[in-house]
Amino acid sequence: MAKNADRRGDPRTLWSEVRAVVMLGFNYGPADDPLAILKARTRGAISVYAQGDDYHELIKPRLKGLGRWLVENAGGDIKVFVDTAPVMEKPLAEAAGLGWQGKHTNLVSREHGSWLFLGAIFTTLELPPDRPDDDHCGTCRACLDICPTGAFPAPYRLDARRCISYLTIEHKGPIPRELRPLMGNRIYGCDDCLAVCPWNKFARAGREAKLAARAALRAPPLAELAGLDDAGFRALFTKSAVKRIGRARFLRNVLIAIGNSGDPTLASAAERLLADASPLVRGAAVWALGRLDRPRLALCAEKRCGAESDPHVVAEWAAVLDG
Repeated sequence: MAKNADRRGDPRTLWSEVRAVVMLGFNYGPADDPLAILKARTRGAISVYAQGDDYHELIKPRLKGLGRWLVENAGGDIKVFVDTAPVMEKPLAEAAGLGWQGKHTNLVSREHGSWLFLGAIFTTLELPPDRPDDDHCGTCRACLDICPTGAFPAPYRLDARRCISYLTIEHKGPIPRELRPLMGNRIYGCDDCLAVCPWNKFARAGREAKLAARAALRAPPLAELAGLDDAGFRALFTKSAVKRIGRARFLRNVLIAIGNSGDPTLASAAERLLADASPLVRGAAVWALGRLDRPRLALCAEKRCGAESDPHVVAEWAAVLDG
């Protein structure tokens, strides 16, 4: 975001001809409590939005269809965006009256709570603006107080470096050691701050079949996920947003959840991945096995006899065995 900060501040820097932005929200409210999975420590918690098909593939064609209708009936030209360009969707949605940016920095709707995908249609038409929505958070701090990693330094401010959604999805390297124990079994995203919003009491479950949670992704066993090779990963997450982070980052997340599980039967899964082709996976496996069975990790270290050459993985071995 820092690289494109100047472009994000004004839609005209992205497309100089734009004169109005039509913002749309798409409800993906869950049918069940998204926080219940956090108690099942041997299973992975995947964010609600990623348990079905990738929303980009569903929403963008619909935006294009609406955009074509707009051009055919009113003229002008259009461009559509769904979280794929430096567009400040949440402030624009607030300005368009879809909701307001809550203290967790996400959009909150009085009708749909925190469960909205956002899409934008840029148009050259001069359209009259809607009234912006007001902030209805009041004195509530539920979203701030529940954050496992303390990612909110103040209301309406998010430190992405501590956000589990950022760490499990966007962050490409090893996750900071001090944050790993706080992640629990969250292996792709985090819904905590969204799920506790009181405005969700007015929300309804999403009705789009393609976005419905797949049975295999609602509460997948960590042991099975740890056994995925490249082909298995691609097969399980076909048409899923999870697929874009790749197997290595995903298994890094799974191994952190395994290390947090407290279940010694998962130590074998971590041990197998000590020899994985990816240094990112190997480093996470060292940490996970060290959490579940440190003597077993020490024995593995003796057998390996210093065979590891990646600096990151060597540092993980040292941190766990000497820490």
